[in-house]
Amino acid sequence: MAREKEVVTKTMKRVKSKDTSIEVALRKALWKKGLRYRKNCAKLPGKPDIVITKYKIAIFCDSEFFHGKDWEKLKLQLQRGNNPDYWIKKIERNRQRDMDNEKKLMFLGWNVVRFWGKDILRDVNECIRVIEEMIFDEHMNDFS
Repeated sequence: MAREKEVVTKTMKRVKSKDTSIEVALRKALWKKGLRYRKNCAKLPGKPDIVITKYKIAIFCDSEFFHGKDWEKLKLQLQRGNNPDYWIKKIERNRQRDMDNEKKLMFLGWNVVRFWGKDILRDVNECIRVIEEMIFDEHMNDFS
């Protein structure tokens, strides 16, 4: 099912890079729990979506498509779709950049957590639990 190039271009221009619905949902839940954060911290590698500076936690809210969730399965689907070379190359670059930025952040002493968009929307409280556990672990390390 081929689509007009102009329609695809218009659709892609509407894809947001910050303040997405998944980021907003997670931020609201963090705020409600009393956890304060910074948004889209440009000083850090990868410009994390949410940063809890007090505990050095960098949080990424990743969309399943652009960050390649279940990559082998998605790659097969893309091979059967329109412009497979472009999309496979793009998503592989995104995945590699994600890994590189994660390594850089960890080298700088940051804890990194990545959530898939559907996981945030399905159970934001589980995401908050993961973050609180990281804070607890970091706090316990201060005493050892």
